[in-house]
Amino acid sequence: MGETVRNIPRLVIAGTQSGVGKTTLTAGLIRILRDRGLVVQPFKVGPDYIDPSFHSQAAGRQAHNLDSWLVGAEQIPELFAAACEGADIAIIEGVMGLFDGGKGGRSSTAEIAQILKAPVLLVHNCQSAGESAAVSVLGFYHYQLDFAPAGVILNRLGSATHGEMIRSPLEERGVRVLAEVPRKPQLGLEERHLGLVPAAEENPEPIIEEAAKVVEEHFQLDEILNIANQAEELPYYSRVSFEKKFEGLKIGIAKDEAFSFEYPASFEVLEKLGAQIIYFSPIHDRVLPKVDGLIFGGGFPELFLPELASNLGLIEEIRDFHQKKKPIWAECGGFLYLCESLTDMKGKAFSLVGLIPATTEMTSKLQAVGYVKATGLSDSLLLEKGNTVQGHHFHFSKMKALVAPFPWAFSLRGRKGEIQDGYHQEYLTASYLHIHLLGNPKIGERFLQICKERQESLV
Repeated sequence: MGETVRNIPRLVIAGTQSGVGKTTLTAGLIRILRDRGLVVQPFKVGPDYIDPSFHSQAAGRQAHNLDSWLVGAEQIPELFAAACEGADIAIIEGVMGLFDGGKGGRSSTAEIAQILKAPVLLVHNCQSAGESAAVSVLGFYHYQLDFAPAGVILNRLGSATHGEMIRSPLEERGVRVLAEVPRKPQLGLEERHLGLVPAAEENPEPIIEEAAKVVEEHFQLDEILNIANQAEELPYYSRVSFEKKFEGLKIGIAKDEAFSFEYPASFEVLEKLGAQIIYFSPIHDRVLPKVDGLIFGGGFPELFLPELASNLGLIEEIRDFHQKKKPIWAECGGFLYLCESLTDMKGKAFSLVGLIPATTEMTSKLQAVGYVKATGLSDSLLLEKGNTVQGHHFHFSKMKALVAPFPWAFSLRGRKGEIQDGYHQEYLTASYLHIHLLGNPKIGERFLQICKERQESLV
């Protein structure tokens, strides 16, 4: 497959650290550009599921994740270019601080910006600092001499004098200050579990509109657009081709307020392989759609336990689906839902689907976070025994096995060593592991192949 080149105006909104206001300002920038008549394609660096929901809302266009650990650095330009089809400009929100990511800066904002040859605007939270804020910003300009931001956004300023105190030493040293944003507590998005509350649960429209007004008033928009338009042409290769081998196959995917974590490009792999995606709600639907396989992704089932536990009709349908040995794949929140019970933060236990002989409970302490390499401990719906896949985990819950030996699905190796994770038995694979099928299309193909074989055997 030959090289392709596209000239896509683009811009990365990075932060000096987490919590500087990147998500809100990015959503505001996306919305004001949309209001100006531009088609904006939003992106989020890293594995985060929640921030893209706000950007999708702001843009009226599906946001995508850019993560070199999950899909491979070599595929990032192609993913980016494909998602930008029909767009006038791409706005990319970074993750944490500019240089933060996995080991060695893997999938950091800086790495993704360099892969995409995208100019960077650096957001700094100036609250509780004067000229020292300028010193902090300058550190980002000198850390990698061949990689410097195109400009700076000074956020959460107390006054015009406060802004001038920081802007002057920066401009004296050649740094372009492209926005001075006053402190506005009403722009804060509600947080949960070290992240934001998903847009599927709360209407973010008022905050997005307010953020757009702030951006319009305080950003040098024409100059920022000029920077985006000066981005270099982006060469990329079409590296993966798909054969529609599974036409006629239908896959049900849980999606509602409790299960909202998904990578759109991941499920597009299933569609490119010929499968039809049918969404259903474990909260609202009483019957399953007529499908050949089920996928339960992540989310916050712990917040909707009364609704999930009381939907006995759907629970029985899922049990019957499993009884017929039809494939079920679950990640994180989906894993919790398929266990015997889940105990919420107040100590109340709710009986759930009960396909996995284990109980789970929410904890106030983060149990796991970060990139991992998973090795199959048995032949599952995703991996043959001994094969590996790169993914990530992030959860505030823990599981207690009710049988021994427990049929663990994977061994996960991360920064803190190796742990056993998940469950695999017959046609059910569930775990805390999150993966991206674009980086692992053979896993998608394996899952669909097993679904097809079961479909044919049940005819």
